[in-house]
Amino acid sequence: MFKKKPLPAGAPQMDGGEGAAGAGSRRKLFMILGLVLLCVVAVGGGLVVAVGPSGLRALLSGDAVVEEPTVPQEEDASPPPPPGADLVAMAFDEMIVNISATTESGRQTSRFLKLDLALVYDRKQDPEGLVETRHIFLRDAFQDYLRLLADRDLDGTHGLVTVKGELLRRARAIAGSTAPHEVLITGLVIQ
Repeated sequence: MFKKKPLPAGAPQMDGGEGAAGAGSRRKLFMILGLVLLCVVAVGGGLVVAVGPSGLRALLSGDAVVEEPTVPQEEDASPPPPPGADLVAMAFDEMIVNISATTESGRQTSRFLKLDLALVYDRKQDPEGLVETRHIFLRDAFQDYLRLLADRDLDGTHGLVTVKGELLRRARAIAGSTAPHEVLITGLVIQ
């Protein structure tokens, strides 16, 4: 019925012999080598991120790792008052607000937060006396912010620094100047 024609000399063979199997095994080898190279690069990048470039150099050379001191940067940190500043502390009445809390069983509840605070400001930067005249607005803004807090927001030093920074930011916005210098928390009780 059908007869096979002889192939010319030098034509590739299509019988699935050694040529096709060799190409498949080379592809697998290249994929494995590529994955190994990718893993090595990922481990090296992870080491650089974990210990830093100087730490990686020290690790590879066998030298002792020297830690560089880090200085924490606060966003709302007040610069030191200028020489001759006339700092005044304006005390606020005791504030009691409800804050949200989560019990150990995961239930949402509310707690009381009792806060006594004072605002330190520079009279020389506030010649019109806006900080004193806007006292009631400051108190209202502070209470609005405090009502949004949860008990976990007040955990630790970081929590207190964050709350003080937010209160200072609001005080500066209401005063319309940088006269408010610092917020002092004189008492804090959570029920």
